[in-house]
Amino acid sequence: MRLRHRLRALTVGGLAVLTGASMLPATAADATARAGERASGGGLSAVIRYTEYGIPHIVAKDYANLGFGTGWAQAADQICTLADGFVTVRGERSRHFGADGRTDGSLSSAGTNLSSDLFFSGIRDTRTVEKMLAQPAPAGPSRQSKELMRGWAAGYNAWLAKHRVDDPTCRGKDWVRPITTVDVARRGYALILLSGQGLAVDGITDARPPAGVAARTAPLPEDPVAAARAVLSARNSGMGSNAVAFSGATTAGKRGLLLGNPHYPWQGGRRFWQAQQTIPGELDVSGGSLLGSPVVQIGYNADVAWSHTVATGVPLSLHELKLVPGDPRAYLVDGKPQRMTERTVTVPVRAKDGTVSRVTRTQWWTRYGPVVTGLGREFPLPWTKGSAYALNDPNAAQLRFTDTSLGFGTSRSVRDIQRTLSRTQGLPWVNTVAADSGGHSLYTQSQVLPRVTDALAESCSTALGRQTYPGMGLAVLDGSRGGCALGRDSDALQPGVFGPSRMPTLVDAPYAENSNDSPWLTNADRPLTGYPRIFGDTGTSRSLRTRGAVEDVSTLAKRGGLTVADLQRQQFADRSPTGALTAGDAAAACAELPGGRATGSDGTVVDVSAACRVLARWDRTMRTGSKGALLFERFAGRLVAKVPEAELWRVPFDPAKPLTTPNTLNTGHPAFARALADTVAELRAAKIALDAPLGRHQFVERNGKRIPIGGGPEALGVWNMIDAEWDPARGGYAEVPFGSSYIQAVGFDGGPCPIARTVLSYSQSANPGSPHYSDQTELFSAGRMVTARFCEKDILASPQLRVVRVSQR
Repeated sequence: MRLRHRLRALTVGGLAVLTGASMLPATAADATARAGERASGGGLSAVIRYTEYGIPHIVAKDYANLGFGTGWAQAADQICTLADGFVTVRGERSRHFGADGRTDGSLSSAGTNLSSDLFFSGIRDTRTVEKMLAQPAPAGPSRQSKELMRGWAAGYNAWLAKHRVDDPTCRGKDWVRPITTVDVARRGYALILLSGQGLAVDGITDARPPAGVAARTAPLPEDPVAAARAVLSARNSGMGSNAVAFSGATTAGKRGLLLGNPHYPWQGGRRFWQAQQTIPGELDVSGGSLLGSPVVQIGYNADVAWSHTVATGVPLSLHELKLVPGDPRAYLVDGKPQRMTERTVTVPVRAKDGTVSRVTRTQWWTRYGPVVTGLGREFPLPWTKGSAYALNDPNAAQLRFTDTSLGFGTSRSVRDIQRTLSRTQGLPWVNTVAADSGGHSLYTQSQVLPRVTDALAESCSTALGRQTYPGMGLAVLDGSRGGCALGRDSDALQPGVFGPSRMPTLVDAPYAENSNDSPWLTNADRPLTGYPRIFGDTGTSRSLRTRGAVEDVSTLAKRGGLTVADLQRQQFADRSPTGALTAGDAAAACAELPGGRATGSDGTVVDVSAACRVLARWDRTMRTGSKGALLFERFAGRLVAKVPEAELWRVPFDPAKPLTTPNTLNTGHPAFARALADTVAELRAAKIALDAPLGRHQFVERNGKRIPIGGGPEALGVWNMIDAEWDPARGGYAEVPFGSSYIQAVGFDGGPCPIARTVLSYSQSANPGSPHYSDQTELFSAGRMVTARFCEKDILASPQLRVVRVSQR
């Protein structure tokens, strides 16, 4: 009823949305009169109301029409990036860009266009996505999700038909062309596979049986746990996040608060895009969507807000195959031979002279999944004459991510969020953190994970698995024993995965926080334990980002009386827990160096005395105006890269004191003085002052203008995570490939309108000609956020309101 009351000014019958210009302020009436696109004829249609910073508020009468408006609006902002991604999922990169080129990494780990094409063409040839679309819910996607996909494709195509592409990235390119509903679903499927088959694309497409030739892969890694960590850790995967939910016990209004801060790429197809989606009486949700997605994935409505963080659960498992003697294309299960299935894949490849030829490769599949010869470069898995490895990815059997996100959008409480997770079971690699207007908080690691219990791992792990499972949660099971099958939980929608009742969950804690560590210390006073190792670990050291985050949010929770303004201050405090823990010791040890000098790694003696004073005076933040932040960042990065944790600290980790240990920097380690000398020499060679403000040398460039960027990398533990590329030729950290992205701080005051502040760090559009190419980036630089317009009265009051009515002809 509340939703219908809020939207009574909008009648969506035959989509006569905005019931008359006389009902709108003069600015909105003028905008309606100037709208460049008008509804005409039949087909799908929607109304898009743009407010400040190019944020669209899309209104439609049903899901297909809502998808249409969303596809249209995304294409208007991101046509080139979207088109590039559709080339990827169609398996046509080599045809357009050459076999040796690379993707932007947003949809898989493929090392080359050829590898990417072979992988996605294999999905296309087997009609994997089409078969899942045909499955009835709940195992398959719901009717609403399929309608959204259908409408999204139609909206994208309609925009493309009515506009000339002016973005120089893809203007006039023949690969920018219409798409289908299946293309949209394939793109969503690629996202689902990112932490499973998507991690092993090269290992799947390069796999060859060794008969007659030497094995083509390297031997197993010398340190399998370190190799698994390099592949699987969220800190190394190009994705990460922070999120915290506060319960009403801590807030000024006794209602929930949520701060979401996902860390994602700033370029390419894994960017977020911001919008509000409304079907009167059915759906009203605002937030961020990954490009190409027809739904809001991180967002809020009038009653509940949620965010996701990349989880520690390992969404894949490996099965070591015992091969039939003399036939490496067959394997044994309980002593009986089984033939591998050969899947021949052919892709077109354009040569440098423009000619197109065809490349054919065979992929090898087993009852467990594809044979794989590596998880990235870090973790080779040899296919020998006696053994091979198959990859099990249970997310390869589901297309429910859209259903989960859509269910969140229609939820009215954290209990509804939990019901949605139980009903849809569609999240592949993330946790969920949520808060609602009733004052409830939630953390849950509800992922689709292989059903590897600790007991199964104990009885079925191979020699490799006995290292990687305890160390990193990566199961390597004996594929020759039928008794090592994964089984099925009674409440799971598919075999071989954990059911909802097994998921680590914390409800109604004063705070629930995650920064990409395991569920263990989601709330330090209410630790979560007892889950299988594949979900994550307990009793091990936490990242400094987790330690700093829990310290900050627990302090806030104890203080109480919290508001959305407190969340915004937390987002942009830019405090470095690493700096707070070590900079004082580093400055003191620096000052004690004989003659104020240190020897660098190349043997050069460097005067570092000025650096000692800068470190002592540094405010321990990564704000743009902070003097000493750049010096410490370069120094700490070197030290952490060179020194193992056990040697870095004088006080080791203590499981009884997980948030305060390890501590006390080991300044006596030889790497300390070397790192300091190398950093000072580097900055001086680049003509950068040791006390230069961070923002002068950490920035992005937009249309020739430098925009200073605050925040810092993983090693410094900063909540506002920014990972910038060091380029001394351009004056420091130039450009940001990865970091804080779509940020939202959301609360509720009991009325129909949520209180929300948002910012999209890299702005809505990737087109340099768009007015929304850098406007939110400048806000982010200044530590400011957009006051969100959710209710009708606020949308219509926007001084920049522009109303566009879009339709198929």
